Amino acid sequence: MASDRMAVIAYIGIGANLGDARANVLDAVERLKRAPGCVVTAVSSLYHTAPIDSSGDDYINAVACVDTTLDAHALLQTLHDIEQAHGRERPYRNAPRTLDLDLLLFGQEQIASPTLTVPHPRMCDRAFVLVPLLEIAPDIHIPGRAAARCFASSVQDQAITKETV
Repeated sequence: MASDRMAVIAYIGIGANLGDARANVLDAVERLKRAPGCVVTAVSSLYHTAPIDSSGDDYINAVACVDTTLDAHALLQTLHDIEQAHGRERPYRNAPRTLDLDLLLFGQEQIASPTLTVPHPRMCDRAFVLVPLLEIAPDIHIPGRAAARCFASSVQDQAITKETV
C-alpha cells in the first residue's frame, strides 16, 4: 500500500511472447502508469529477443523506470496483479507467457526474501534486460555488483533487435 514514505526509483522488466505480445507490453506500461503509488518516469524502446531457457515465439521486451511510494513487496504484488489481468499462468519455470513483469531494481536495496530477490538474480545475464535498462539508465549501478554497463559484453552474443517505428 502507498504511504507517506519517500519515493524510491524502481526498474521493471517487461516481456511477453504469447498472444499480441507487443500490445500486452504496451498495456502493462499503461497499467503501471495508473497504478496507485507509481509514477512511470521512463520506458525503453521495445526489443525483440529469442526465448532463453524456454520455447515459443520471440519475446517483446522493455524496461520501465518507476518512482514509487510502495514498498518492494507491495510493488511486486502490483506487478503480479497486472500479469493476472493478462491471464498469466505459471505452468512451469520459463514457460511462454502473455506477460512477465520482473522487479529488477528497487533503489539501492538488496532484498532476499522467500518471494522476492532484488536485484533480480539473472538480470546481468540477459541482454533483454541489460540493453533496455542501459537505454534509459546508462549509468545505473547494480547494488552489490557493479555498473550495469560492465555486464554488457557478457551478453553481446544474445540476439536482440530494437523495434523500429
